[in-house]
Amino acid sequence: MRVRVPALLAVWLLSACTTTPVAGPAASPGLVSAADPRAAEAGAEMLRRRGSAADAALATLVALTVVEPQSSGIGGGGFLVYEDGDGTPQTYDGREEAPAAANELWFWENGQPLSVGQAIPGGRSVGVPGNVRLMALAHRDQGRLRWAELFGPAIRLARDGFAITPRFRRALDRSRETGALSAEARALYYGPEGEPLPVGTIVRNPALAGFLEQLARGPEAFYVGPNARAIVAAVNGSPRNPSRMSTGDLASYDAKPRPPVCGRYRAYRICGMGPPSSGGTTVFAILKQLERFDLARLGPGSPTSWHLLAESMRLAFADRDHYLADPDFVSVPTAGLVDPGYLSQRSAVIAPDRALTSVAAGTPAGAPRVAAGREQVEAGTSHFVAVDRWGEVASLTSTIESVFGSGLTVNGYYLNNELTDFSIVPTVDNQRVANRVQAGKRPRSSMSPTIVYGPDGKVRLAVGAAGGATIIAQVAKAIVGVVDWNMTAQQAIAAPTLFAPGDTVFVERGTSLEAMIPALRALGHKVEAREPGFKANAIEWRDGGWLGAADPRSEGAAVVP
Repeated sequence: MRVRVPALLAVWLLSACTTTPVAGPAASPGLVSAADPRAAEAGAEMLRRRGSAADAALATLVALTVVEPQSSGIGGGGFLVYEDGDGTPQTYDGREEAPAAANELWFWENGQPLSVGQAIPGGRSVGVPGNVRLMALAHRDQGRLRWAELFGPAIRLARDGFAITPRFRRALDRSRETGALSAEARALYYGPEGEPLPVGTIVRNPALAGFLEQLARGPEAFYVGPNARAIVAAVNGSPRNPSRMSTGDLASYDAKPRPPVCGRYRAYRICGMGPPSSGGTTVFAILKQLERFDLARLGPGSPTSWHLLAESMRLAFADRDHYLADPDFVSVPTAGLVDPGYLSQRSAVIAPDRALTSVAAGTPAGAPRVAAGREQVEAGTSHFVAVDRWGEVASLTSTIESVFGSGLTVNGYYLNNELTDFSIVPTVDNQRVANRVQAGKRPRSSMSPTIVYGPDGKVRLAVGAAGGATIIAQVAKAIVGVVDWNMTAQQAIAAPTLFAPGDTVFVERGTSLEAMIPALRALGHKVEAREPGFKANAIEWRDGGWLGAADPRSEGAAVVP
């Protein structure tokens, strides 16, 4: 359901949604930063009610289901890193799972693997959504408000309407294969001629409002009963890539607490999400391998700084691609991957005056005999952070994987295509790929929610990003910006991004890094400029108060209650 708004109101809505307000220093009652100001405001409302940072983050997640449906929401999964004030972060795994019917050849037809593009639309790419179970587990442990209160802002947005923003409209236009795949989505977001609705159009989603009212009565409404049956019907009855999911797959899903991945970089302690996320180990490896270099002296204007970052990234990604997977199915050498001695050995091959001709995975302690898998593309993700009046901090990344996920919708929300984060080809050179498809397994993720503790042991920075494997690069760059280059979190997020997952270094087009391409090539790098697709959010403790940061490339905002 949608309504065209008068021109003056449309202009006001457009301006409200394209600004990037960033909060100034604030102590109590906290702060929320998210990729959409309306979702950030939903979290801020929880803080005004004396809710915890967990309450704020979870309300933000539900609101993003409504206003940023192309990126995240209850039809997907996520990871949460939470600091409750004792200096020991809790981490929660709400990653999606493959159904019990899945096997290593899940994405094969006629004896050949599908391409990722072929595999995404429709039912087979859909993993059992984990976000609602993640919410329930985190709320049980860290919530202060009633469960039902978390849904109020999102229900109002879905029922009363929200304006289509420029970024959302571009997504509808560029990703029609998934955005307009279902009749329900076409009726909501596209006009009679099949064109995306104009910026400023008010969209109402009564089906989603009604389901959120049911979900507000308890999380079981998602995993059993009519909604579970609707998910199974949608994915198994899809005309594109039908699945074989069962209601038992949904009923048996559980979110899991996981051990955090923590290590020391200079005087700071970096804590992130462990496997099946590859973020915690890879972000830390990038940083630790850089520790012997004086990045502060070099500064962000030096091509050598970015060369060193690229080299460290190449080494860390080689390990990531080889070893990271679901630890319930694969022996992941997590401790070995973050061991300071091992990372010192990896760092020793980095030279400040020349690039490595090639990189390969190392052999950390506990390394299994597995093969590296093929990297997939991911774009439908959102990160958000919250801090409350008690100093508790939530850093949560949520995703439906590609833009609009699988394209299938149920009760007004999009279902993920998370299973294409598995390696579609299960063996390479007669060795099993760690991240291959298996029944009940969770695919490897690049999501990197991170908390950084200062020399005093207190939270200095909480940060995360969206953008597939570039998430890791964005987070590592932001931490270097704050720790080594004395930037504010806002400056660090806004700084250009370099991404080096292999033998090609990608630099952000239209930034100072593009001007450094000749210098990087002179050092031996293969370099390409690419369009920015980045979206990061953060909070930091600075000058006696909390500061929010939102990526200027996005429509994000930091909101003080």
